[in-house]
Amino acid sequence: MTSTQIGLLTGLVLGLAGAFGGFEAFLIVLVLGTVGLLVGRYLDGKLDLAQLTGRDRDDFHGHRDHHIS
Repeated sequence: MTSTQIGLLTGLVLGLAGAFGGFEAFLIVLVLGTVGLLVGRYLDGKLDLAQLTGRDRDDFHGHRDHHIS
């Protein structure tokens, strides 16, 4: 699927949720769709969680080891 097709499908689903479920359903579908997108990109290897949290790959636990020689 191309990005255009995915965008169109997403718009249609959000439109249907808004039309038949109201604004609350629209927001729920939007939030869950965003979560699904992020999980999918992570599983595809196209999303680096370290970039989102501001941590380096070396700095996995939130601290750096400083070795004094």
